[in-house]
Amino acid sequence: MVRCMHWSTPEERRKLGQARRKQVGRHEHGAFNPKARQTSPLALLERSMRGRVPPLVTLKYESMAQSPFAYFRGAVPAMAADLAMLPSTGIVTQLCGDAHARNLGAYAAPDGRLVFDINDFDETIRGPFEWDLKRMAASLVLAGRAAGHKESSAQDAAVRCITGYAAQMREFAQMPRLEVARFQVHRLGVAEPVHAALLKAERATPQHTLDQITEPASARTDAPRRFNESKPLLSRLSAAQARTVLGALTAYTETLQPERRHLLSFYRPVDVAFKVVGIGSVGLRDYCIYFEGNGPGDPLFLQIKEQVASAYAAWLPDARPAHHNGQRVAEGQRAMQLQSDPFLGWTQMGGRQFLVRQLNDHKGAIDIEDLAGDSLTAYAEVCGELLARGHARSGDPLVIAGYLGHGDAFAEAMAKFGSLYADQTEKDWQDLRRSGKARTRP
Repeated sequence: MVRCMHWSTPEERRKLGQARRKQVGRHEHGAFNPKARQTSPLALLERSMRGRVPPLVTLKYESMAQSPFAYFRGAVPAMAADLAMLPSTGIVTQLCGDAHARNLGAYAAPDGRLVFDINDFDETIRGPFEWDLKRMAASLVLAGRAAGHKESSAQDAAVRCITGYAAQMREFAQMPRLEVARFQVHRLGVAEPVHAALLKAERATPQHTLDQITEPASARTDAPRRFNESKPLLSRLSAAQARTVLGALTAYTETLQPERRHLLSFYRPVDVAFKVVGIGSVGLRDYCIYFEGNGPGDPLFLQIKEQVASAYAAWLPDARPAHHNGQRVAEGQRAMQLQSDPFLGWTQMGGRQFLVRQLNDHKGAIDIEDLAGDSLTAYAEVCGELLARGHARSGDPLVIAGYLGHGDAFAEAMAKFGSLYADQTEKDWQDLRRSGKARTRP
């Protein structure tokens, strides 16, 4: 007879989730009181800028000042502190950490098929499952407002997202674990914004990226290509700087599976550049390497992106400091995604930690304009189901489903929170514009 530690039965795990309702009731998730803040969002943002490339800090603030939704994208440190002051279920799973409407997208799977999933994990960490849902709910309300929806329509999108999440999680709770691990969301093609993102991804081939961000090095017809500078967003490195970046590939290749390492060995580096990406990552060091395999018609682009501690780490007393933040991001991504970038890995340079992945390989993102009309609610349902799959893969769907139960109380509370937090985000955005940190007029 095999003897082992206590193995919790499915019923015990479900009851564990139900018991957490005593810790925080499902209807309580609708509360948010900004007066309870101990530190201002601007102070938290300023703290998060430490160590970033100084000339790019103003650019980050300027990017955030463009709209409330843009502010929201860059203000994870502020929201992490806000979530930490709220009652928590204590039901832990892998968090995306930056769950918002534009952080889902299309990309190429290892077998070449286009898939749609959560695709940004810079802030990933293990934490209370509801934190991802609260951030997603607020983002849907903000996105709905930006796309011209009435407030009732924007809130309904948040309800539909969380309702879809709960329904999918209850289904996962009934399924064999192996089936959960390989579950495919089949409704993706029905949502028009997802279809639009997949079309963008179909066009975003490595050859398209080659045409977009490189140019011939000279007027000769056979001249090699190099990155096309567009400072400060894209700038080529000096030979010495390029050698440092290329030197970091040695440690990176050791994080790849042997067959991926073998494939990469057929590509030679041609040029290296510094690239500004996203909103939350502006100011962090981000490098791109242009490789060629079987000649100029076989390009490969790798992105080496600096990773710092998750904004949530300071608010999770039980969180162990990441040994390597690039590894934290890569492993969090693999835990939540059904299929991940085959070149996903990590490395370090000059005491800084980096994630490595492909750049723009068949990637397609959602634009706010894609969420007009009925598209918002259809997309919100997809967001809920994909978050549920990520949480079920990396957590315990029986415990989460036990907490959620049936009925609409949890979804309605989340939508209420989303609306309250969207209101506060708009106020915080105005504070940023008035602060003088961004060179924009109030």
